[in-house]
Order: sequence, then C-alpha cells, then structure tokens
Amino acid sequence: MHRLTATFLQTVPLCLLLAGGQTSSNSSDGVERRFEDAVERLPIEEPYAYHKLLSNGPVHHSRRDTSLHPRANELALPARGWRIVTTPGNSAVLTNAVRDFQDYLQTSMAVRAELDSTASLGNWKSLRQAIIAGTRDQLPGCGLKLKRAKGYEITVTRDRIVVCGYDDRGTAYGLYHLEARMNLREAPYLPAEWTSTRHSLYDTRMVLSWMGWMEFPDALLSHLAHDGFDAIYASVYANSNGDRTTAESSTDFYARLLFRVRAQDPARMRDLIRRAVQYGIKVYAPIIYQYDGTAESEATLRRLVQQVIRDVPDVKGYVLLTEGFWYGQWGGGRAGGDSAIRHWTSQWVRAVTIVTEECRRINPDIEVLPWDYNIANRRENADLKRDLIRQLPQGASPLLTWENGKSFNLDGFEGHLNDYSISQAGPAEVTEVQIAEARKRGMKVYCNADTFSCGGQLQTIPYQPFPQQWYARYNALEKHGVDGTLESWSAGYTPNIMSEFRAWYSWSDAPPVEELLTAIARRGFGEAAAPPVVKAWNLFSEAIRFLPDTGPTMGTSNAIGNPLFFEQPPPRTATFHHSWKDHDKWMGYFGAGLNPYWPFTLGRLTFMPDFTNRTNKAELYARSASGINAPKDASILPVFLKYLQLAADRMGEGLQLYRQAALNAPRDKRDNAVREVNLAAQAHRMFLSEHALLEFEDLRLRLAAAPDGRTRTALPERLKNIAIEEIVRTERSRSAALRDSRLGFQFECDYVYTPYSLQEKLSVMREMVRK
Repeated sequence: MHRLTATFLQTVPLCLLLAGGQTSSNSSDGVERRFEDAVERLPIEEPYAYHKLLSNGPVHHSRRDTSLHPRANELALPARGWRIVTTPGNSAVLTNAVRDFQDYLQTSMAVRAELDSTASLGNWKSLRQAIIAGTRDQLPGCGLKLKRAKGYEITVTRDRIVVCGYDDRGTAYGLYHLEARMNLREAPYLPAEWTSTRHSLYDTRMVLSWMGWMEFPDALLSHLAHDGFDAIYASVYANSNGDRTTAESSTDFYARLLFRVRAQDPARMRDLIRRAVQYGIKVYAPIIYQYDGTAESEATLRRLVQQVIRDVPDVKGYVLLTEGFWYGQWGGGRAGGDSAIRHWTSQWVRAVTIVTEECRRINPDIEVLPWDYNIANRRENADLKRDLIRQLPQGASPLLTWENGKSFNLDGFEGHLNDYSISQAGPAEVTEVQIAEARKRGMKVYCNADTFSCGGQLQTIPYQPFPQQWYARYNALEKHGVDGTLESWSAGYTPNIMSEFRAWYSWSDAPPVEELLTAIARRGFGEAAAPPVVKAWNLFSEAIRFLPDTGPTMGTSNAIGNPLFFEQPPPRTATFHHSWKDHDKWMGYFGAGLNPYWPFTLGRLTFMPDFTNRTNKAELYARSASGINAPKDASILPVFLKYLQLAADRMGEGLQLYRQAALNAPRDKRDNAVREVNLAAQAHRMFLSEHALLEFEDLRLRLAAAPDGRTRTALPERLKNIAIEEIVRTERSRSAALRDSRLGFQFECDYVYTPYSLQEKLSVMREMVRK
C-alpha cells in the first residue's frame, strides 16, 4: 500500500484545497456562494451556547411586525385598554398560563393587558374589552361540545375573547394556541366573530430533553407546554429512587451497560416533578430490573416497585423498556428461534404483570407502559408480536415502537428500518397488528413515534425540515387512534418550527397543511418567499423517502465528521495490541467505546476501513444500514449509493429554492432565515459525505486489487475528485457548526462532531493529498 500512497493524487491542485476553493458541480452557482457568505457573517457560537440560551434565556421575545395592519375581518388588540379576566384560586397550571399570556402580549406583541381576578365568571357574556380564561365549569353555557381533557373552545368577537377549557390544562393550551396564532400573524390580530372547538387527539404527549439526561430547566418546561407536550420521560435507564441493585449485581449484557449509567438522586426527581407540574407536565420514569422467573426474584421486584413509589410518589407512569427491564439474559427477546423468543416474552410479560399488580394496589392511577422495543420487529414476526399483546395484563397499556422493522423496497431488495427513521411514515407491519389486537382487548395504545426530530436518522441536527413527511406520520397516528405518544428518543426536544408544526396537529380543527406551512414560511422568510419555501420543504420530504440509511448510524449522524482514509492513520489514543489487556474489550462497547484512530466520538459512529483489504466495509455498511438481508454474492452497495444520491439530489434541488429565499428575505428576517437554511444544508452535506465515504472505500479496495496499470491509472482521478469535494464540503460543514452550537450535538455522547474535530479532519485529508 505504501507505493500506492506515494502515487496517490499526485496532481491535486493544492492551491484549491488550501484556499478552500470551489470545485463542486455547483461552483458556478452565485446563489450558493452568496449564501455561504451569509452563513459566515453570522456570529460564532461557543459549544453549548444554545444550552445556555434554553436554560437562562426568556421564553418570549419581540415578534411583532409593526408594518402590518389588521384586515377587515380581524380583531386587533390595542396597545392598552384590554384586560385578562380569570378567577382566584385556580391551579398552578392555569395561573402560570395566564401570567405567561400576559407576559407574551407585553413582550412579543407590545400589548399591555392588566390581570383582573374576579370571584365569578358567571357574567362573562357582559364583559367587554376582555380576554376571559376559565373552564367550562366556571363559564356557564360555554364549552358545551368539549368532551375530554386538554380540549378547549376559543370564541372571538369584536370586544371579547373567551378561552374555555374542558379543564385547567385545556384553558392553558387554549391560551398557548392564541399565542401561536399571533406568532404566525406577527401581530396581535385574530379572526373576528370566530369560534374554534379543539379536542386533544392524545391523552399524553411525552418527550425527552434534547439538552441532556435530566436537563429540564423551567424555561424548557415552558416551551414544552407551549408546543402541546404534557409529559416528559425522565431518569432514563435509572430507577427514579436511585436503586442500582441490578446495575451493580448482575453481569448480564444489559446490566453491564446499566452499570455505566449515572446514579439517580431521588431528590432531583422530586424537584423535577414539583417544577413540571406547574406547567401541567406529567413525569414518567423507568423501572430497571432483571427478572429471573424465581419466587425470590418476584418478591424482590415487588419490593422494588413499592420502594420506588414510596421514595418518588408522584411519578405518573412507569415505562418497562426491554433495555433495562428484562428477563434472564440479553438476546432472549430477539434470538434463539421462535420457541425461545416466546418463552422469553412470556416471562417478560410475567414481570410486567408483577409491576402492574403492585402499581394498581398502591395507586390505580399509575400507568404501566410495557415497551417491547427490540423483540422481533420484522413483519414475519407478526404472530409473535400479536401474542405478546394477548398476554399483557389488562391494567397495562402497551408502548409500541411505531416504525422499526417496517419493510421497503430498493430495486427488488427488501430492506427494513433498523431503528428510528422518518424515511418511512409508518407504522411497521408488526405495530399495525399489535394496535389491532390491543383494540380488541380495549387497551390504550402508546407509541414511540418521532414527530419533529428523529432519534435515528440525522440525529445530530436538532430537527428535520421534512414537514410533509412528518404530516404523513401525524395522519397515520391519528388514523390508528394512538392514545399516547413518546415523540422523540434521545434526539430530544428543542423549540423549533417542526415542533411548532406538530403542535397544531395534536388537536382537532387544525388548518389545511399547505395553509399552515405557507403561514410559517411567510413569517420566517417574508411574503414573497413563502411559495418557494413550501416547495423546498416538499422536495426535502421527497428526498428523505429515498434515504436507504436507517437508524442512528455513522452515515446520517457523523459522515461529515469522518475523514476519508486511504491508509491506516496513526492512533490518537492508547492502544493495547501487545498488552495482556484485550484491546477490543478496552476500547470496545464495554470499555471506552472509542476508535483509537478517530476518537472524537463513539466508535459505532465512525467508519474505519479494513486496511488488510480482506473485507469491503462499505458493502457491509450498506447491508447493515438498509436492513437488507440478501445472499452474500449479491452486491447491495451500488443500489444503496443510487438511493443515497437520489436523496441528495432531491435535497439539493430544494436547497436551491431555500437558499434563494433566505437571501431574499427582508433584512429583519434574514439572519434567522439563513440559520434555518443552514440546518437543511448540513443535512444535505451529510448525505453527500456518506456517499463519498462509501464510494471512496469501494474504489480504494478496487485499486488495491487492480491487476493492471490501466485500471490503476483510471481510479485515482475519481478518488482525487472525491477527496477535493469532501474537503470543500467539510470546510462548509465546519463553518455551519461554528455558527450553530446545536449542530453535532446528541446528548447520548455530547457532541458527535465539533468545529475542532472537523478541523482535524481537514488536516488529515490535506496531509493525505500532499503525499
């Protein structure tokens, strides 16, 4: 390989590389160049800057466009003269929502409305120049069509706004909805002589925090409530009372992973519950336990449930995820043949039953959500998955994984979603079967279904701008009557345009999707840009449907951070190849989990070639990431690259419109518009970098195996072009990450890539082309 290295890319124009010259097919596109200039004019952000903003920044900021005027059919709130009328003694949820609405009007809309607390709202029909906030019990004759928790009715006349909730939370969500409408309008204008009755489509909408494990500052809780969430999943992989018996006493695979999870402080959980309830947010937590089927194990599990509820008494429900709540040995629920899996699931269900019995005995309102996440999720296992639902205790509500395992076709090959993905709207075939069986039993159904930020694909981008594809998922969830949702795994929640978009479709009486998207685009990019922005989003939604890489993989998480390697690089950390220590164990899954040759993130998120040239790692990656199970002599990589390129091409087509829209945005909107486009551009670069990595490795192996000089002469030119394009792309990726501290972050491992690691990548690749 040294002789090949010496002749590799001898004619690369280093002046282009060192200057960051334009060499891509879009190099003559003035719009792209001007957009990159606009990105570089944005202020540089330090790592975790957005964390600090979410923790300490205000929830509301100025949103009013003073150039706008009310239409003839609109009510315009004046700067002064109106009041917010409510009753004393309301719950903390409604009291906070009313104060929030007052702050919103003042801060965002320059409207000063005084609070007026009155003993009774019985005379609400006689009030004028008033925003009246109460429940159907407080407002006689109001909200008669409301039929379930969190529902609300809004009535607007020329001199009165009435927000009537089914309950306190319904009133709060009604006030938040008024804010959302004014935000879209960019003014304190509402449709006059208008009534909307909105029923919540979900009993529970749950989410994790993007910021990190147990990181739920008050400001984030407020944002969550504004976006319609009413629950959080906290203390993931740790018992809420701090019990670590399983993690510290078992040697099974799961337990060894759990041993590395942070210890929970029950006081921290109690504080989180205390703060969350002020915003109407419920807290769910796991039960962590390894059940072995013995009477002693059952007794210990019962005691654990009792202790957890006693120590942290106000947890709303417990998630029994197979990763942390399991039977016997890891693998029993996904390997060993049908009979072995069925035995494992029956024992797991027995453990679920034990937890359910204890919870119902102590507090019947506690929910138990068994989650069979990694048990046989491909369509051929439909009967097994149906039988699992049949065995669950009546007091439990299954939490189903919405899309994992769903099949799809790539040029005659059948692939499957390996993990959380938005390339398929879902549900998976097995999930559909399980929902139907649960309905027969009269059980509520919860689903883990990403709705704005994917826990697998593109997980290092804070949200994915594929609104039409997300909307297809919303419709599927509603069609299947899902009762509750866990809407993002460790990608977690941040306030953004897609979480805002999702909130509208979590209640009935939502506007047509094109109408809402046009309003969001108009607000972000200006009136003239709205149509091309909506078209760009549609192209992005088409692009993601082509993406063959499914789950939290290197390709869609870190391809822009992974160098192209032509030969094995020197290690950057300690290695143990000649030690009595086992190198793979020390650096592998149960050790540091790092690749010593590129240790800037988890080893599973890096791509490292086989430098013995025995194995085509690109081909193996394509098989694994697509979920295609094909004969060994079948080549999956060409098909995988074809669809990856289709995704990139369609994304690029949308970006032409998106970039131009940002550049044409009014001056006061332009910086934020550029930031929005910057996220989409980073996703596009991720697709292109993944394609480059896999194609480069395939060509490198073919070069090493080439029997004649003609082939060896032909291949380096393509390798040279791939390397040049990737260097330029990495420079742009680094510029983007420097100006948006959200990019690259994924709380399971902090930053997957950083401006620093991208600079190191550039150094490695520039050194490679100098040889």
